[in-house]
Amino acid sequence: MQEKLKRVMDALGYTFRDEALLRRALTHPSMGKEDNQRLEFLGDAVLQYIMSDRLYRNHPDDREGSLTHMRALLVCEAALSQIAGRLGIGEALRMDRGEELTGGRTKPSVLCDAMEAVLAAVYLDGGMEAARKVVEVHWPEEGEVSRPMQDSKGQLQELLQKNGGETPTYSITGTSGPPHNPVFEAAAYRGEQEIGRGTGKTKKQAEQAAALDALKLLGTAR
Repeated sequence: MQEKLKRVMDALGYTFRDEALLRRALTHPSMGKEDNQRLEFLGDAVLQYIMSDRLYRNHPDDREGSLTHMRALLVCEAALSQIAGRLGIGEALRMDRGEELTGGRTKPSVLCDAMEAVLAAVYLDGGMEAARKVVEVHWPEEGEVSRPMQDSKGQLQELLQKNGGETPTYSITGTSGPPHNPVFEAAAYRGEQEIGRGTGKTKKQAEQAAALDALKLLGTAR
């Protein structure tokens, strides 16, 4: 585990004084009560603040709606899971064998939660400026964000109807996690055929993730 912690610290560009914080941030709920869920809760708030402050300063002429939209793209599950993947956080997670066998190290929802937990650990260990530096180094600039996940359902509907097909439908296929912080899983269908699957912290996010997965399968995701 020590070697994994070092790899994550090297990737982050931040060395922890209290490595126990990072170890906890990398502990999946399947390992018991000493998991990363409380840190994930804090990390979400830290990231929201840092990104809100950045956008407020960088876009002095933008209205609240535009700023909110940009922030949503930069803090969504898709963005955080991609950043966590680049940092090797999935490989460093402590999780039980069952979770690992079901692909837990690559699940976007798991990586998103872990990324928020790691950011909270940096904040607790080094303060807000240390957390801000991590965000500045590893998060993309606003102009570098690809087409928003929020458009995935509309894009999928447009694609299928363009080719003379039916409007896609969605169903919530399962939930996981504690009652206060559930993760929803959704499937996207073309007629009776399942064409995508995804997870999210709300049912709408899960459906959007399923639509994005379908677009990737069809080779049209932007």
